[in-house]
Amino acid sequence: QVQLVESGGGLVQAGDSLRLSCKDSGRTFSNRAMGWFRQGPGKEREFVTAINWSGSDAYYADSVKGRFTISRDNAAKTVYLQMNSLKPEDTAVYLCAASQGYSGSYNPDEYVYWGQGTQVTVSS
Repeated sequence: QVQLVESGGGLVQAGDSLRLSCKDSGRTFSNRAMGWFRQGPGKEREFVTAINWSGSDAYYADSVKGRFTISRDNAAKTVYLQMNSLKPEDTAVYLCAASQGYSGSYNPDEYVYWGQGTQVTVSS
């Protein structure tokens, strides 16, 4: 059974940084690509970034490219999201997701397990 628990969210000012973590309690973490999605107030869920099973490939939404970095530690069964130069439009609930396959994907339908999310609020 896969259970994903996110942490690290909070209230910050524009230009600040945050590091989100997502820990998997299951046994198949190293076999799965992982992704981060976000859902802002009144908005649909959107892709942020994904990383393949080994950490050798990562994919980013244009809106976060150059500011956010995804990484993973398979021994610790944890995926991270380093967010720099945060903007008010980054305000959202950030959700971690585990894919059914090895490669990362932009498509939320490729992900079979989801965390509860962690709130990130960026004030101007």
